[in-house]
Amino acid sequence: QVQLVESGGGVVQVGGSLRVSCAVSGRTFVGLALGWFRQAPGKEREFVSGIRWRSGSTDYEDSVKGRFTISRDNAKNTVYLQMNRLKPEDKAIYYCAATFRTIYAPSSQWEYWGQGTQVTVSS
Repeated sequence: QVQLVESGGGVVQVGGSLRVSCAVSGRTFVGLALGWFRQAPGKEREFVSGIRWRSGSTDYEDSVKGRFTISRDNAKNTVYLQMNRLKPEDKAIYYCAATFRTIYAPSSQWEYWGQGTQVTVSS
């Protein structure tokens, strides 16, 4: 079992920055990958970024490359998503997720989810 608790959402202006956090707890992190997904109103949930806990290797969806950075703090068991140069289309509920499967699995196959945190980008 893995538990995920997000924090750090809020309202930011276009071009601004925001960092969301995900506190991770569980029996084991061996083979675990963490990811951030987002879902905007009327749209499907989409993968934003992921990180493999052991290696720290990362992946990003094309539209956020160069603007978003995912990282982890092993000592705090926390994953972060630093979002810079935010755009109106980044507005969504951001979900932290975890999987013991491949990081490339569709969202329906990720086993564990946080409650989500709202990110609003205002113009």
